[in-house]
Amino acid sequence: MGTNRVVVRFKNGSIKKGSTNDFFPNKAMFHLKSATGEVLDIQTEELKSVFFVKNYQGDKDRRDDYSDAIPGGGRKIQVTFFDDEILIGYSQGYSPNRSGFFVVPADLKNNNERIYVINSATKKVTVL
Repeated sequence: MGTNRVVVRFKNGSIKKGSTNDFFPNKAMFHLKSATGEVLDIQTEELKSVFFVKNYQGDKDRRDDYSDAIPGGGRKIQVTFFDDEILIGYSQGYSPNRSGFFVVPADLKNNNERIYVINSATKKVTVL
């Protein structure tokens, strides 16, 4: 498995950036290597989401469009987190009975390639 650039967002609001090569949706923990080389044990259930990113900079002023169609992307959904952040994208594997699910953003110009959402951090998931 290759190394992935990720931004992890915790339920408590904190954020960490780094890379991982051992994230799996069915595992309770993975390792995050920071830019300084520090390796952290990340407990998945403490997270809100894991963003697999193109780069670490992003653009905070950019507004997502969410109108792109993702062929083969699954159902278009809207995720509302407990902190009221909203994410719109496509998911092939959403199930409220799993610990989490992947979402591909419905905006192809977004910095996120895919996002792993932790179900316990969501308030509501709506099929659009």
